[in-house]
Amino acid sequence: MATVKFDNASRTYPGNDTPSVDRLTIDIADGEFLVLVGPSGCGKSTALRMLAGLEEVNVGDIWIGDRNVTDMSPKDRDVAMVFQNYALYPHMSVADNMGFALKIAGINKAEIAKRVADAAKILDLQDYLERKPKALSGGQRQRVAMGRAIVRNPQVFLMDEPLSNLDAKLRVQTRTQIASLQRRLGVTMVYVTHDQIEAMTMGDRVAVLKDGLLQQCDTPRRMYDHPDNVFVAGFIGSPAMNLFDVPVVDGGVKFGSIVHPIERSLLTGVGKEVTLGVRPEDLVIKMEGDGLPVTVEVVEELGADAYIYGSTTETAGKIKPIIVRVDGRTPPAKGTVVHLSPKGDHVHLFNNETGLRIG
Repeated sequence: MATVKFDNASRTYPGNDTPSVDRLTIDIADGEFLVLVGPSGCGKSTALRMLAGLEEVNVGDIWIGDRNVTDMSPKDRDVAMVFQNYALYPHMSVADNMGFALKIAGINKAEIAKRVADAAKILDLQDYLERKPKALSGGQRQRVAMGRAIVRNPQVFLMDEPLSNLDAKLRVQTRTQIASLQRRLGVTMVYVTHDQIEAMTMGDRVAVLKDGLLQQCDTPRRMYDHPDNVFVAGFIGSPAMNLFDVPVVDGGVKFGSIVHPIERSLLTGVGKEVTLGVRPEDLVIKMEGDGLPVTVEVVEELGADAYIYGSTTETAGKIKPIIVRVDGRTPPAKGTVVHLSPKGDHVHLFNNETGLRIG
């Protein structure tokens, strides 16, 4: 297997002034599972295609191991890619689909049969080798596409939203299989998704992109607990982090009728307001007393937990939607007014002009 390095790599499509991927720099370790995530149009698939050799790199370099592959053709990069639509040949059996690239490469039939059998065993496809793709479920087709990549023994596996065509239950099951397979094989894998839950549950590290720019690359836990900016804070986590513009006052920041204490040095030179972020599970709820008054509009009961969706006008005079996680057995009723305060150690502060984390 091999390391992968994006070294200030940029891609600008003809006719566009703004790069789709702008000065991307990431070092991916040998055997690491890296997930590229972000909203539609952020450049994550373009970055993957640059690594595969399917898109030109206009500026910068891409390395696989100790080879600069920036100007190499896709076939010389020793990577295997699994696409969103699986790209299986409908007239071929599963076995022929999985072994086709080896056949084109001139590998003998015995070796092809062995590699296909080994991959089928790993992916639990032994009973389907003679079937055509139309006789398979979506999850089985996805595994065939993975098997086609595995038999090639590439240095790097690339996956471009491979689960987006599956239903919710199968998607959860299959992402577990992919993560388990990656660890068992010890391969370097770069995986693209727009689903941040997928990213957080699968990747050793997650790279968040927005408008072609890398926002943060970190472990899922670190990114959840310590987002570098407002975009990452609002994008990572489900439900999303609550973000409020709050005034800076003596001793901290104003949150409803209370002052949440903040170390004075953190607030030096940040202006009259900052953006305060707090996750739904880190809000303390009281039926009366001090805090931020919120009117409960919807209660989403999920068994052990419940989410209340409400709104307040106490933050900069604007109507602000709020989500709070509460005990699923005793949620407040719709229409009631509750008072919220953040847990002391779980508040995130951002400069509301630059969006960057404070402290």
